[in-house]
Amino acid sequence: MAEQMGATAPAAQKLADNIERIEALSHRLFSALSERKMPNPGVEGPGPELAMTATSAWMKMLAEQPARVIEQQVNYWGETLKNYTKAQMELAKGSFHAPEDDSPADKRFQNPLWQSHPYFKLVKRQYLTNAEALKRATDELDLSDGTARRRLDWLTNQIIDMMSPTNFLATNPDALERAVQTEGESLVKGLENLVRDVEQHGGEMIVSLADRDAFSVGENIGTAEGRVVHRTPLFELIQYAPTTDQVHELPLIVFPPWINKFYILDLKPQNSLIRWLVGQGHSLFVVSWKNPDASYSDTGIEDYIAAYIDAMDKVRDLTGQHRLNAVGYCIAGTTLSMTLALLNKRGDDRVNSATFFTTLTDFSEQGEFVNFLQNDFVDGIAEEVERHGLMRAPLMSRTMSFLRANDLVWGPAVRSYMLGEAPPAFDLLYWNGDSTNLPGRMAIQYLRGLCQQNLFAGDGFDLMGHRLHISDVKVPLCAVACEGDHIAPWRDCWRGVAQMGSDDKTFLLSESGHVAGIVNPPTRKKYGHYTGGRDFRHGAEAWRESAAFDAGSWWPSWGTWLAERAGRMVPARSPEEGLEAAPGSYVHERAG
Repeated sequence: MAEQMGATAPAAQKLADNIERIEALSHRLFSALSERKMPNPGVEGPGPELAMTATSAWMKMLAEQPARVIEQQVNYWGETLKNYTKAQMELAKGSFHAPEDDSPADKRFQNPLWQSHPYFKLVKRQYLTNAEALKRATDELDLSDGTARRRLDWLTNQIIDMMSPTNFLATNPDALERAVQTEGESLVKGLENLVRDVEQHGGEMIVSLADRDAFSVGENIGTAEGRVVHRTPLFELIQYAPTTDQVHELPLIVFPPWINKFYILDLKPQNSLIRWLVGQGHSLFVVSWKNPDASYSDTGIEDYIAAYIDAMDKVRDLTGQHRLNAVGYCIAGTTLSMTLALLNKRGDDRVNSATFFTTLTDFSEQGEFVNFLQNDFVDGIAEEVERHGLMRAPLMSRTMSFLRANDLVWGPAVRSYMLGEAPPAFDLLYWNGDSTNLPGRMAIQYLRGLCQQNLFAGDGFDLMGHRLHISDVKVPLCAVACEGDHIAPWRDCWRGVAQMGSDDKTFLLSESGHVAGIVNPPTRKKYGHYTGGRDFRHGAEAWRESAAFDAGSWWPSWGTWLAERAGRMVPARSPEEGLEAAPGSYVHERAG
């Protein structure tokens, strides 16, 4: 008896300690949730018009084809009854060796219990049955509006992903096994993780994708040597120290997107595009954008274009060169193209060549963003801007995450909140979480004028006293797109390049996605690229058919193209003392 009491005492004490921790964490959670600002229905989901469209289509089908509706219901309940009967039979056998599952492979269901245990197998079968019934019901609705069709399909998939049994403790064998193995400790740690995330995000439940304490910009990422040589209220200009005795005569300036921080180009030494470009003998300048607060609410696209020109002026002053080469990444590439159109209108030839990374300039096809670029959602963002002066970082992060909900929302939430795992120390995900606010005026100009109205590729975008067209971009250019990019699909990037007025156009297509396809150093030998193919008259597929595949990184191909347009070699230029060491101050400002 004494031995039994001795054995159970530590377990009882641990249980008491965990109950006390749960109670304290619950108080913190309720307190943090109370800090959540009043939600804006306009950005929480599609407006009522989509629901009305779907309801009207269903009522129409019910009135005109009642047998079809009844058939859907009968099929659904027939499959449900079949699933239940199979589970009963397997349980009656008294054996957990169920027949093999022939459903498609899905990494959410890797635990062997999904295959062998009748209970979990029933849960999985019924989930797949429900998912198929939802898809079939929406697929068979007669929707004449193509945009409504795409939005309804997207919303249906979001519901299906959200209702996965892996997202609930009682139907997740991994979480239940972990809870038993750790005597409940995993659930307590999961609650700690949940409270931390809610507290960090002002009452919003946004799962942390990476360990925020594992990295420090300027210490173990973003460490390339350089100096901040110019600062304005909107940006810092960093000149990087040369690593070669000679450099190309024409300097190179890189404009990163201001949706995220510039150090995506300088995460670690081995995958740093910044270090690689310096090593190729370029006098390299990179812009680090200000993370705006509400005082920047009236900052517009014209202010960013003015900043481009200001940064170029400073580079030309520091190097004594009239001309330079420029790079724009993502939205910064879109704005670079508008800057080039403006310079062309002004007769200014300062830009010798331009390179675009994953850049959209023709928004006639909105891809996966079609769900967020309709008036109901954009009107909701306009309300946010009116209220806060900004398109705040959490809204942008959430929008991007739900484009890949299983990978960026539900999967990380399960690992963090149900398995009690700490977020991984992954530099790319850390950068992804270090997002920025967008000035209100600029965000609405971009969403309304570029994305919705497609003015730059259409009737023209009126800015700074000129009407700018995509055909006004006439400098030699190279565009890099990524085959798996869901943010800037490569065919859409290609279509914009095809309309530009340059006689010297090169297009490179990298394997992988929006970030991994760009951050693809030659040493990794992971993703190849397509090059060649100068036919821009017969569509993207014709271009691809005429292109050649190279198993290596696109960096060397672009490096050769850039070197041919960078002038002769001259003695290396070292940055002046400047204002402070790279990576500067603006990069450390986190969105509030």
